[in-house]
Amino acid sequence: MAVNAETITDSTNQKFTSLLQSDALYQYILETSVYPREPEPLKELRGVTATVERSHMATTAHGGQFLNMLLKLVNAKNTMEIGVFTGYSLLSTALALPDDGKILAMDINRENYEKGLPIIEKAGVAHKIDFKEGLALPILDQMIADKTCHGKFDFIFVDADKDNYINYHKRIIDLVKVGGLIGYDNTLWKGSVATPPDAPIPPYVQYYKAFILEFNKALAVDSRIEICMVPLGDGITYCRRIH
Repeated sequence: MAVNAETITDSTNQKFTSLLQSDALYQYILETSVYPREPEPLKELRGVTATVERSHMATTAHGGQFLNMLLKLVNAKNTMEIGVFTGYSLLSTALALPDDGKILAMDINRENYEKGLPIIEKAGVAHKIDFKEGLALPILDQMIADKTCHGKFDFIFVDADKDNYINYHKRIIDLVKVGGLIGYDNTLWKGSVATPPDAPIPPYVQYYKAFILEFNKALAVDSRIEICMVPLGDGITYCRRIH
């Protein structure tokens, strides 16, 4: 059965995609300032993503809107994305970049990426994307060894395995240019970062909570960056490399 993207919300469970305490307020934001301006390819991809298992993993529509504007503000041209899923944030990025812009996109699951690929191709931006299937860390290590990759990227977005966030940061800090940005998704982790240790939360949330807490502490004392934690979606921390 065809999916009507107009009626699709950001995921199968809004409570897992927004830190707002009111679903009605979240829906107001979507219907007032996000959906009316959402490009048709993103709207279509959002509809397709809603039919995929673990659809809540996708970037929210308002997160994609913010990302698209941010990239335009910083005039990004060369970007990287670690963790692609079906490609909603990837398409948001591709639509924001100039025609000769490039995105190095990495994910361990090509099957999910290919669910969104026809829409990306139809949008006319597939030529901007270099998709690599597999673990990101070995690829990043190769890039670190290649000095020509240092400072190459204007923007890097990470929405992947939370237990490796600190390992990603250790590598990509050298790959983003001075003055460039890094975005880490899920840094408020379902709001669990502020819950008591004995709070009743799902096991997988509890497991990754410790990694996110340690990661947030590491960013807070990293003198190479300026940071801004944004309560958007599940929390996004933006880092600007200053040296």
